[in-house]
Amino acid sequence: MPAPDPARKDPHIPVLIEPLIRAVEPVRGVWVDGTFGAGGYARQLLKAGAEQVIGIDRDPRVFDMASEWAGAYGERLKLVEGTFSDLDRLAGGAVDGVVLDLGVSSMQLDQAERGFSFLRDGPLDMRMGGHGPSAADLLNDADEAEIADVLYHYGEERASRRIARAIVAARPLSTTSQLSEIVAGQLPRAKPGQSHPATRSFQAIRIWVNDEFGQLAEGLAAAERALKPGGALAVVSFHSLEDRVVKRFLQSRAATSGGGSRHAPVEQLDTPTFTLPTRRAIGADAQELSANPRARSAFLRVGIRTDAPARDLDAAAIALPRLPERRGRK
Repeated sequence: MPAPDPARKDPHIPVLIEPLIRAVEPVRGVWVDGTFGAGGYARQLLKAGAEQVIGIDRDPRVFDMASEWAGAYGERLKLVEGTFSDLDRLAGGAVDGVVLDLGVSSMQLDQAERGFSFLRDGPLDMRMGGHGPSAADLLNDADEAEIADVLYHYGEERASRRIARAIVAARPLSTTSQLSEIVAGQLPRAKPGQSHPATRSFQAIRIWVNDEFGQLAEGLAAAERALKPGGALAVVSFHSLEDRVVKRFLQSRAATSGGGSRHAPVEQLDTPTFTLPTRRAIGADAQELSANPRARSAFLRVGIRTDAPARDLDAAAIALPRLPERRGRK
């Protein structure tokens, strides 16, 4: 029977947690929550039967926020500052499961001073860990072509060149409202039910600032190294580019051979390092969608580790988005 939750306050219920728990049952042993955030996944995994959860986050503020309830779990919850791309080292040994909730958290979006939201005016920061150049630093320094590449390749923004030109013309930028107004001024007004015009641009710039695709690729490889045979990798993503990388990674790790044809023999590949309980992404059901509209864009993919040795990472094989090479690019 799952252990009771000793925390007094009702935890934030993370997206797709119930289908995640069902997909990886029985939950046991040591798990890594590589994107600790508000602690929702960690709490639910402990409640479901995990002996210990190692919560990793690059944002030290999340641990301050968790201090009022985390102690109730004692040694069952271990909090570590770092990035999930390094989770195999930070875990300190083989683990039974890894969960990754990609992208920015609702908690970070709600903090105007973090600069993630186009709906709240604040400094143009967007750094998850507070290290390295901010969004303002990058946008005020990069040339127009690089900004356009970021918007197009990381945000799938069709008007990337027009928006980049407007950003350069308006420099220096320092606030989220400045950026939001510039982007919105280059696009048609959103119709009822459509997302804000700045959504794709803010997403792309946030990914750029935090090297999120590089972190994702390295994190998937780190999870492969850390997981015991039979261990589960569960990844929740919120847009198609992230989900495509996770899908390609798991498919490439689960493949045993290429398709082949009468003109070419079947290509023999390495022994699979994962098996796939389901080949399609798992989405939210009607009940979850009614309770949490944010779940409408969420994808859950799960892989189960085999006993085959971990492989080197091939960025091209997993369709990792990359900015085009340009002369003089920093």
